[in-house]
Amino acid sequence: MTAEAQGVTELLLSRIRDVPDYPKPGVLFKDITPLLADPVAFTALTDALAGLCSAHGATKIVGLEARGFILAAPVAVRAGLGFVPVRKAGKLPGATLRQAYELEYGTAEIEVHAEDLAAGDRVMVIDDVLATGGTAEASIELIRRAGAEVAGVAVLMELGFLPGRSRLEPALGGAPLTALITV
Repeated sequence: MTAEAQGVTELLLSRIRDVPDYPKPGVLFKDITPLLADPVAFTALTDALAGLCSAHGATKIVGLEARGFILAAPVAVRAGLGFVPVRKAGKLPGATLRQAYELEYGTAEIEVHAEDLAAGDRVMVIDDVLATGGTAEASIELIRRAGAEVAGVAVLMELGFLPGRSRLEPALGGAPLTALITV
């Protein structure tokens, strides 16, 4: 890691607040709202993610509902790329592609407008946290079903004690998975 990248990592970590026992006892919640409120830190995060999009040849950016929208939209503007929201099922008007996926206790569905991704697109998936990997895995499937290619997945923070990375690796098919911070 370069000294510059190390400095960005330290800045980002310094702006993430630990909230014990939220949302339930025994959980240490990582609150990114102080990072978002700090324009220097938020700009550094946006620049780092935009750099990954450029390095991996992305032509569009997918942001995962809901906090992924907050990160992906400014990255798309900074990188000069289109932003495509992946929403919970039933939230988008018009023709959509829908993908179901397994949760710890049940299932969920996400969707994307069918016309927003197409053959020739190289799509970077951006989200705030990689935990179990279910939503990211489903978004990769949606991207491929639309005929587009996955340029990579980038997250602010990976919860290394959860199986998200191992779950995603087969779905990535060699595309990179980058976490700016691993806790």
